Amino acid sequence: MTDSDETPGAARDVTPGGTPDVTPGADPAVPPAGPPSATSSVSLPPPVAEIATGYAFSGPAMELGSVLWDGRCYADAPVRIPLAMLNRHGLVAGATGTGKTKTLQLIAEQLSANGVPVFLADVKGDVSGISAPGQDNPKVRERAGQVGQSWEAAGFPCEFYALGGIGTGIPLRATVTSFGPVLLSKVLQLNQTQEQSLGLIFHYADSKGLELYDLKDLKAVTGFLVSDVGKPELKGIGGLSSTTAGVILRSITAFEQQGASDFFGEPEFDVTELLRLAPDGRGLVSVLELPAVQDKPQLFSTFLMWLLAELFNGLPEVGDVDRPKLVFFFDEAHLLFSGASKAFLESITQTVRLIRSKGVGVFFVTQTPKDVPADVLGQLGNRVQHALRAFTPDDAKALKATVRTFPKSPYDLESTLTGLGTGEAVITVLSESGAPTPVAATRLRAPQSLMGPVPGEDLDRLVKSSLLYGRYAEAVDRESAFEKLSVEEKGREEVAVQAALPEGKPAGKKEDKSLAEQVVGSGIFRSLARSVGTQLGREITRSLFGTRRR
Repeated sequence: MTDSDETPGAARDVTPGGTPDVTPGADPAVPPAGPPSATSSVSLPPPVAEIATGYAFSGPAMELGSVLWDGRCYADAPVRIPLAMLNRHGLVAGATGTGKTKTLQLIAEQLSANGVPVFLADVKGDVSGISAPGQDNPKVRERAGQVGQSWEAAGFPCEFYALGGIGTGIPLRATVTSFGPVLLSKVLQLNQTQEQSLGLIFHYADSKGLELYDLKDLKAVTGFLVSDVGKPELKGIGGLSSTTAGVILRSITAFEQQGASDFFGEPEFDVTELLRLAPDGRGLVSVLELPAVQDKPQLFSTFLMWLLAELFNGLPEVGDVDRPKLVFFFDEAHLLFSGASKAFLESITQTVRLIRSKGVGVFFVTQTPKDVPADVLGQLGNRVQHALRAFTPDDAKALKATVRTFPKSPYDLESTLTGLGTGEAVITVLSESGAPTPVAATRLRAPQSLMGPVPGEDLDRLVKSSLLYGRYAEAVDRESAFEKLSVEEKGREEVAVQAALPEGKPAGKKEDKSLAEQVVGSGIFRSLARSVGTQLGREITRSLFGTRRR
């Protein structure tokens, strides 16, 4: 089931929320029963029967594939995952070209059919096909027959996003103040001291009502705090050194030169858009198109963490639910953890641990489990491990480490993991009781949607026909810290000019107002405060990652 095995079919006219063809009277949330297979009349070998028993759930479950044993696929031994366990998080891992993307597509389709919204990060640009029906061909039919799948082509309701509008998709932006100092420090690759100084800058801006909407706002506040006028403002809480400020400003400038200015600003994306259902009750599949920003891995991985943190901050506690409110797939997960500070990793671990009670499931997608820190890996109850390669000593070491993370099983996992074909995986999930299921080498089902990208013109039409496009397409640049500080700087220059005139300055005029007095006292500032109902002089409450608590 490699990418080259499927011939992309013509994309059907599918609009977000569109309904695929289904058999009248059939429940689209329940996969139809598979046809009799070559092994259906043969009794299962004892190990296969024991594995199959571990996947015989009583409640709603998603079909992943069928058990492989001794080189043979047993269609009468299905491998499934309970829908209620999808918020217990998971890991999809495997070497390049082993079928991870198609596994995401398979799981996303069934979640959508069961009324669960899905978020997918499309790093390579080949997931857009989920919006269009797949094409029937002999290879798909062969795979369907092997696993007992009654395959029917179907497209699923999708929304497509792009970071800052770079690439094809509804522009997805965040304000700097919402992003917070911890996540931004990760993107800017600051050290611990510089991260703490950036936190001090945010603290000052929050407390003085200086809105940080975009990067020029952050640069303006940073520059002000090391100016002769601004230095006294931080005197009581440690101050900001010119050297550290210089590093931060240079990092921001370099970041802007990479095109990052487009990602920060307004209108800020409302993450609750990801929780919507299509008119027919299926979950909406939100696809973040990332091919245009592949050269900015730190940015998109950290931006995904911002989305997750925003969901954590905004959703109520729901405890255990019969199905998740959202399943979030975090592709190229190793980029998130690479070079991360201890505080950042602790925040990730805490978010993953606690967001389950908000009804959100998180799947990390990467090449090997060792890419994910042990504390995070311990939170991932569902595992889909595609083939691993052992061409080098490091590969062999990673293979042995992966084997140790699985429960005991009748398989020789070192041999099995290196011998899996494309579209096959070793799986263990959490049962309805919360206990791990038996380890099962599995041949996976074929996705029903198009296994490849839709044509560019179709993708562009889908994006522009969305109701959200008009809401987020056009960037807005409201008055914020940059404009306020520019006005006050101009005012100080005018005062200096008046003082230099022969007749002198007007009598009784105060020259030494602090920035807070000047800003809060200005007519522009009071007008803005009235118009947006902002409570100024009160610091924004921040939670995990220093993101704004709404």
